[in-house]
This record gives sequence, C-alpha cells and structure tokens, in this order.
Amino acid sequence: MHHINIPKDKRRSMADLHFDHVQWTNSLRFYKEEVGIFRNRLEEVVSKNTNWEFAAKAEHFQNSFILQNEQIDTLSHDIKIHENGMSAFAKEQPIAAEHGTFANHEGLEERMESFVKLYQELKADFNRFLSEWM
Repeated sequence: MHHINIPKDKRRSMADLHFDHVQWTNSLRFYKEEVGIFRNRLEEVVSKNTNWEFAAKAEHFQNSFILQNEQIDTLSHDIKIHENGMSAFAKEQPIAAEHGTFANHEGLEERMESFVKLYQELKADFNRFLSEWM
C-alpha cells in the first residue's frame, strides 16, 4: 500500500477501494451466471440447428464464453489479492489505513472497465446471433 509520489487525485481512501472491490466482485459473479445462461441457451439452439454456417458461429460464441469465464476468474483472483493486501496493511497499520489515501487499484479499475465493455459487446453480438438464427 504505497502512495509515495502518487498525485493526490490518483489516491483514494481504503474504504472507497474496498467498496469498489465489493461492487466488482458482485458484478463478476453476475456476469459468470449470465455466461452460464448464454451457454445453456447456445446448447439449446445448437441442438435444433445443423446448418454448417450456424455451427461455425456457434463455436465462436462457445469459445468466447470460455474466454469470458477465464477473464472473470482472473479478475476475481486479482481483486481478492488486492483486497487481501489492503486487509494485511490495515491490520499492521490501522491508523494509517483509516486515515490515509492509497494508489487507485493498481490497474484493476481499467481492467474492469475494459472487461465490461468487451462483455457488453459480446452479449449484444450473441443476442443478434440468436435473433438471426431463431
């Protein structure tokens, strides 16, 4: 938990960082459940359609859903590591943790924003795919 040479506008309280972690963890849990729903829907549609063009597009989405789950697992793991680091610091230095400001997530915020953007694009593409082949 370093804040040496970090501009004030790039620092935040530990409570704010923790709030972000909780919010991101809940969002990732939701996305993981939603990917499961998409995978089930894809299996259902695949079982009713044998067109080769459809099969190729379906395989693309199947692979994309696997990658999304891997990204969710990686982000969840990295958030937990950051949260554990904050907890350890708070136990070692409770006064500094309560009153200090810290680096803003060490890149996690940008990674979450990027993930959400790409996830929303995949979701929109999948819904278009379903409407095209249903």
